Amino acid sequence: MDEEYDVIVCGTGLKECILSGLLSVSGKKVLHVDRNDYYGAETASLTLSSLFGKFNPGQEPPSEYGTDFHWSIDLIPKFVMAAGSLVAILLKTKVSKYLDWKIVEGTYVYQYQEAGWFSGAECIHKVPATASEAAASPLMGLLEKSRCKSFFQFVTAWEAENPETHQGLTPEGHTMAQVYAEFGLCEDTMDFIGHAVALYTTDEYLTQPCGVTIPKIKLYMQSFQKYGGSPFIYPEYGLGGIPEGFARLSSLHSGTYMLKTPVDGFEYDQDGHVCGVRSGGKVAKCKMVICDPSYAPPSKKKTVGRIIRAICILGAPIPNTGNSLSCQVIIPQRQLKRNSDVYISMISWAHRVAIKNKYIAIVSTTAETAEPEEEIEPALALLGTIEQKFVTVSDCIMSVDDGIKDQIFVTQSYDATSHFQSSDLEVLSMWKAISGSDLDLTIPQEGCIKEVDFDAVEEPQPSGLEFAEQKS
Repeated sequence: MDEEYDVIVCGTGLKECILSGLLSVSGKKVLHVDRNDYYGAETASLTLSSLFGKFNPGQEPPSEYGTDFHWSIDLIPKFVMAAGSLVAILLKTKVSKYLDWKIVEGTYVYQYQEAGWFSGAECIHKVPATASEAAASPLMGLLEKSRCKSFFQFVTAWEAENPETHQGLTPEGHTMAQVYAEFGLCEDTMDFIGHAVALYTTDEYLTQPCGVTIPKIKLYMQSFQKYGGSPFIYPEYGLGGIPEGFARLSSLHSGTYMLKTPVDGFEYDQDGHVCGVRSGGKVAKCKMVICDPSYAPPSKKKTVGRIIRAICILGAPIPNTGNSLSCQVIIPQRQLKRNSDVYISMISWAHRVAIKNKYIAIVSTTAETAEPEEEIEPALALLGTIEQKFVTVSDCIMSVDDGIKDQIFVTQSYDATSHFQSSDLEVLSMWKAISGSDLDLTIPQEGCIKEVDFDAVEEPQPSGLEFAEQKS
């Protein structure tokens, strides 16, 4: 702690570890500290006994759940878009070689049907991501299928810089609502495209230029086409392996890691720039600090809402998802007359995160009332029988500025979504603020995602997937 560093990173969450690894590779001298004795911070993966100890102190896990060896439970589960920025970063840095992956078997959307609220198979439908899937989807009637197929064909052909592919619709001059109207799409179709494909959390995007949303839809479609069945992948043994992989990357480039290290505060020079981090009576000097909100001074952060998450252990897959060993279910805000979506993500023993034939489902949303647990009851009702449930409500905190003035860059709390898209964008934005340039995500030609059989297996087996090559 008595040395001088270019950057001190506080907290070993995913975003902090990515930035730490990237900065170390770029030649910066990095010190990375965490008050905990494990990597991951908010994105840590816990053993079963650690999970019970955190939520139910003094209570032992059921004996039939086996030993900790079989369990790795994410505190904040997130799926990874197969063609998204995080995969590009993993490939670029070669952190991918430390991880094995499996595809998330299905993405579903809740849509109210005349059969009744949450009445079963009539309500949960697989999300179509191609023109052919749209044609076969039970989400739409025959005429709507034809219109939706035309819409997906339009998106597939769209090239931002080529007006000939725009069919008279301009990226900046037309809103997404106008694009939907051009194809005659109904509200329910707009719902699943906007929330389950473009992955927006509210309907505010409808009034924004279509040039922002169409690339999001294309990304989903491109990710879907990587393996078919779903656009999302998930690492074996839980998400905790991703920050650990970037920590290893930083260490290989002379980064220094110190766990169980409290942070007592920051030091500033006469110009108001951060110049050091205090810990245990010592000061480590630095030119820049990156930290998660729990380490930031009160003047650097603000609370913008609350997130409720319920971690549920199940003895069977979520009903009406085709016995999927993993899946995502999105309930668009309009379906529950809310202002924000509700998310369900489920993984299982096939991903080496639970004992054989056990499933872990996590329900999450942005709390909108004083009784957040009541807000997720409709989603919990979709899970079937819940054997164990662990509920947490936490503040969503973000930085009050971009950090350039005082060189303290604060990451935002993880949102309620079941995917990493917003986190990916935040990392890229912070990198540009820190370095002054966009992150180069050009993948070497020798790198490509290998062809891997992602079919379900009767016993958990290594997937064998390494991001060694990426399909073009």
